[in-house]
Order: sequence, then structure tokens, then C-alpha cells
Amino acid sequence: MSTEAETAPASAGNEHAFQAEISRLLELLSHSLYQNREIAVRELVSNASDALDKLRVARLSGGAPADGPELEIRLVPDDDAKTLEIRDTGVGMTREELVANLGTIAHSGSLDFLSKLSDEQKNDASIIGQFGVGFYSAFMLADRVEVVTRSAGGDETLCWASTGSGTYTIDVADEVLPRGTVIRLHLRENCGEFADETRVKYILKKYSTFVPHPIYVGDEHVNDQPPIWAEPKNSVTDEQYAKFYQYLSHHNGEDPLWTLHLAADSPIQFQTILYGPPSNAEKLGFGKAEHGLHLCAKRILVQNDCRELLPEYLRFIYGLVDSADLPLNVSRESLQDDSVFRKIKKVLTKRVLDHLGKLAKDDAATYATFVTEFGPVLREGISVDYENREKVAGLLRFKSTGDTDEALTGLDGYLDRAKDDQEQIYFLGGPSLAAIESSPHLEAFEARGLEVLLLDDPVDEFVLANLATYKEKKLVSADSADVAIPESATVEDKEEDAEPPQVDDAGMQKVFDLLKDALGDDVSEVRTSDVLAGSPARLVHPQGAMSAQMEKVLEMSSGGEGFSRSKKILELNPKHPLVARMSVLAGNEQNAGFIQDLGRQLHSNALLLTGTALDPRAIVERTEAFMKELAEKRSNIVF
Repeated sequence: MSTEAETAPASAGNEHAFQAEISRLLELLSHSLYQNREIAVRELVSNASDALDKLRVARLSGGAPADGPELEIRLVPDDDAKTLEIRDTGVGMTREELVANLGTIAHSGSLDFLSKLSDEQKNDASIIGQFGVGFYSAFMLADRVEVVTRSAGGDETLCWASTGSGTYTIDVADEVLPRGTVIRLHLRENCGEFADETRVKYILKKYSTFVPHPIYVGDEHVNDQPPIWAEPKNSVTDEQYAKFYQYLSHHNGEDPLWTLHLAADSPIQFQTILYGPPSNAEKLGFGKAEHGLHLCAKRILVQNDCRELLPEYLRFIYGLVDSADLPLNVSRESLQDDSVFRKIKKVLTKRVLDHLGKLAKDDAATYATFVTEFGPVLREGISVDYENREKVAGLLRFKSTGDTDEALTGLDGYLDRAKDDQEQIYFLGGPSLAAIESSPHLEAFEARGLEVLLLDDPVDEFVLANLATYKEKKLVSADSADVAIPESATVEDKEEDAEPPQVDDAGMQKVFDLLKDALGDDVSEVRTSDVLAGSPARLVHPQGAMSAQMEKVLEMSSGGEGFSRSKKILELNPKHPLVARMSVLAGNEQNAGFIQDLGRQLHSNALLLTGTALDPRAIVERTEAFMKELAEKRSNIVF
């Protein structure tokens, strides 16, 4: 197929033929290429903006007169006549340019124009148009299109007209324009909505808000929101940032929690403004946030709510990305090369995480609000963004036993307070903060001045288990056999009011044997603990096994079917009077059953503290038996 315009008339008079196979191509362009009919208005307005920029550049170089009407675009919908006009006061076209630009499919007058400019002139031009097909989107809406135009400095007004059937005409127009172009669409029967003023304003605000020239519908200036992302940061006021956030989020009267305004040069040039909202709608039960970023090409909206520009765990962010380097497909509705998304996404993700890290250091109060609202969303990044997982981890906050000025602490703050020889970060999960704080597992750490993160949200435990290490420090649950206490963490000597209980070493071994026999498969081992202080016993999970809290959550999520708990280790505190007495009683075989009942009860008590008791009936029956025995002994006391 020829790529040159047919300059000779196809028949007598002023009728011309389009390129070969024009009927088939126009059918494709007007019905298949564009997925949304609104795009036609966007493309025609973009062409009008190009014409205004061409005139501005031509004036700078002395190629066009400086007088004439103001640079503007006007849309005139006429519901009675079922027409829509797009008027601009731009550079206009000569007869030859009408043939070249509107008679040739995929011919780009804008690109030809740019190719003839010097580098300095190109910097002054913000030409939007990239493909010549934009104009032909008019046939999506119209069964007849007229283009009335007068070139800047020209002396005649011409009228180009076509029904898109294969030919077009060029005649001297009945009307006279001072300069510029009018595209008049005689709307199809099913496109009458585009003659409605309210509908046209909606489309313009959606797609063309940031066109750098004023657009009017009637007397209303419809694109009064300036493209502040293209301005230097120090020239944009807080009020402008807030207004733009409200425009993007539709949250009128609400100010953003934080703002990130940046420009990137590599690996692709783009400018952006990103916002953190002050509250998380997901917490209120409105479901997962489904909005994305606005993607623009030279200030013209290409994609609304583009979710490929940020990872899922940053889905709460509002913003706009504008680039002149987007490899758009011919309809300018999507990218030809998806790798561009990946490049922009990588840069944006890093810059957002860096910004949040700086916010945490510079404005603790604002960051505390942010992490309270969006911490549960942010932590999703640990499992899905391996490249940035340590950055994400550093942004998370947790309750802690540490002595800090803040209600929540981060992993970096934890490490700042850790012992010099401490190789692990300790955490402990549980069904509630009260349950965790009463856990015997904390005793060893509190006695040694070691900080423990308190995780009353089971998801946090999954997150830290998935993270596994942070800055080469292993993350370990306090109820794990993997816990390693640093040598420098010693228990301070305390004055004892009474002598410590005497332990029978041989009897203690008998206690182990009796309890292992009584508990059977419920435990893998019974042994003493040198870390317990006030509690008689605790359950720890073996090396590599899940914590009790994680097992509980998984069991609930599976409904108990096909799930089996790992065998825990029962640790006894030999310094506790009860355990010491058990070692003495074990010397008499007649006490074996009683000691086993005590062991079962200690095991149940440990389970109760984790919220995972298995047999409440057995616990009640044993407790009643102990009470009965104690009551009988009390009956021997003479009052």
C-alpha cells in the first residue's frame, strides 16, 4: 500500500481519493481501533492543542504573525442540530497540508513539524500528537466530518469534508476564519450524547483537564486544574497540592497525609505527584482499594486507575504519572511495550519506600498515623516484593516490651537497643496483648533485659516468619527452641527472702519419665528450663516448627481437617516450689499417679496461656479432684 497521499483528484472538481483501501482502514480506525468512543473527543482536542503549540513555536521563530485571536480551544455541542464542533485558534492548514495530513492514513503532521525544529525549539513545544490516526476517530461519532481551516498568514478559509466512504472534498469555505481550525462532527444517530453539553464537559474533565491551553464549553473554562507536577516543587503551594489530591481522590475537603513530588530521568523520563491518604477505607469494611494512578502522555490522560505502576501493597496511594516517552499503541489507549510499566514501577516503588523511611525519621507523629492506617497493607510487601522486602520490613511497626518513647517500634529501633552480642530478634505472638504479657515465655527475656516484639495480630507473626532475617539478625519466636540468649544478658542477683527449694535430681529424672509417659504424643520431650523465673512450666516448639499461635491460626483456617500440631517440648522450672516438691514426691512410687496428674495440669495450663487448650473437660475434672483432695486434708485441721 502506498504511503504517500494522493495529490491528484480522483474525479472532476474538488473531490479527492484517500489512500488505497481507505474504506477498510477507516472502518478499522473508527470501529475497532478505539475501545471507547470518548477517546475521539480526547484525540480531537489533543490535535487542537498541537495546532496551538505549533502556532506558538512559529511565532517565536517569526514564521507566523503575533496578532490575532487568543490561543484557546472551544467545543460547541448543538443538541438541536446533532453536531459537535471542536474549534481552535491555532496554526491552521493550507490546501496542501489538508491533502497531506487528512488524506493519508497514519501520517503525522505533528511529527513532521517536530522533525523540522531545532533542539531548542523542540524544548519549547509540547506537541501531543504522535499518530495521524487520531483525527479519523471522528468517524466513530460522525457520519460526516467537516474541517474548516485557515492557515496562519493565509488568505483563504478552506473546507475539507468527507463521509469516510473513500473520498473527500476540499472547497473554499462559506465562512471566514481569522485563523485556526473548526472540526464539525455531524453525529451518528446513536451518538447524540456527544451533542449534550454536560456530557462533553465530563469527557473533557476526564481526559483533557491538563491540556496546556484553555478549553471552553460555552463560557465555562473546563480545564482550570493546572498540571502542578510539571512545575518546580518550590513553586507549588500546599493549597495546590491539596486541591490536586482532592481532584484525584474525589475526597473533597480532605488533605493528604503526605505528598511526594518527583521527576525521574532514568531509565525513562517521567514526572509524578503521589499522595498518601489520611485514612484507610479498607479498615472500614469497604473492601480492597481498586484505584490506581492516572497515566498521562504529555498531559493527556492515557489510562485512568492504572494499577501496573505500583505494587499491590501500595494500592492505597493516589497520584499521576506523566511521561513524554511512553511507547503508545496506535490508538494511544495502551502501551506497545509493557516493560515500560515495569521500569516506572521499579523507580516509583523505591522512591515511595525511601520517602516513607524519611517520613518516619523526620515526622514521627505523621508516620505513626500512616502506619496505624496502612501498616497492615504495607506488610503484604514482605511476601510479594523480594527486592524491597527489607525496606518494607524497616517501615513496619510493632508493640514491644522495650522502653521506648513511642507506642510502637520498628526493627531498626529494636536493633539500636539490642545487646552488642545479640544475634536474634525476639518476638512472641498470642491471641491478645494481655495474654502475651502474661506468658511465661517472656520471663527469661524480662529477667535479662532483652526486648521482645509483641504480636497480637497473627498476620504479623506470619510476616516475620516469612521475613526470617533482618539485617543479618534472625527473627525467632520466644517460644521456640531456636532461641539463643546472648552471653552478656545475665540475670541480676536479687536478695531472696527464703532459701530456694531443694530439688532431688534423681527424683526430677523420675518426674520427666512419669510426665512423658502420661502425656504421650502430646509432647516430644520433658526437660528442665534455666530461663523460667516465676512460672512452673512452659511449652516450646522444636527447632524449625511453627509457633503455637501460628498453628492455631492455620488450624482455624483449615477447619481442623488434615491439620496436625507439632509436638511441643514441656519445660519445667526446677526453682519453682511446685516442681521441686514433685521431684521429692517422685521418690515414693505411690505418688506416681498424683505427679502425672500434676504434669497433665501443668501441660494444660501452658496450653491455656496460648489459647489452645485441647480438652476442657479433662482440665475441669482434674481441677475438681485436686480441690477435693485439698478439702479432705483441710478437714483434718482442728478448729
